[in-house]
Amino acid sequence: MENTIKTDGKYRYIEVGEGTPMIILHGLMGGLSNFEGVTNYFPGKGYKVLVPELPIYSMPMLKTNVKNFAKYLEQFIEYKGLKDVILLGNSLGGHIGLLHTKLYPEMVKALVITGSSGLYESAMGDGYPKRGDYEFIKKKAQDVFYDPAVATKEIVDEVFATVNDRMKLVKTLAIAKSAIRHNMSKDLPHMLTPTCIIWGENDSVTPPNVAREFHDLLPDSDLFWIPKCGHAPMMEHPDEFNEILAGWLKQRNF
Repeated sequence: MENTIKTDGKYRYIEVGEGTPMIILHGLMGGLSNFEGVTNYFPGKGYKVLVPELPIYSMPMLKTNVKNFAKYLEQFIEYKGLKDVILLGNSLGGHIGLLHTKLYPEMVKALVITGSSGLYESAMGDGYPKRGDYEFIKKKAQDVFYDPAVATKEIVDEVFATVNDRMKLVKTLAIAKSAIRHNMSKDLPHMLTPTCIIWGENDSVTPPNVAREFHDLLPDSDLFWIPKCGHAPMMEHPDEFNEILAGWLKQRNF
């Protein structure tokens, strides 16, 4: 099912369903379609699912950092007149969700993180990215998943186009460095928002020990594992991901 992107003021986003607002935050090189499984499933469960397009490449260079994305999210929530939101973020999106929750705890009812940065990640790997080397980029894209077939030609082409666009590449590296600098290990023990952690057992970008550390540091968190799964569980195992999340939301009465 293709969800159409709305343009509303300075915001571009997908909005489906009615009910409790669930805001999905994509990663650094992840498009809105990465969450198709979630956007198709949860509207039928009584949730209004919103997927804002984060201004990763349109933010001024000096403002291209995790904190400004968290502020952008806060402005989007205000603009839409939402309250008691559930934030769901993958990779950089999880990091933005965590920081937003720290800065504006009164706005967030629950947080869901999967393959999140904020403690550690090896997203850039060694010597990445090599511009112009399609096979190298393809291998890097495949390494994100347990099953390399999930990295379709469309996904590889998108990553290849990004790293070969000089401005996008510079911003991608700036954001990655900002994410590494913005370590949240000292903040997490003070964050009381209920948090659902869903992690791929075979995540090589944010390895399993990162999930355990999030679980240990966040006072009110539950940790769930998906086997044979890499850095993007909602893409690689959408049904299992939805089942885990729906079960957690029901158990927590969200």
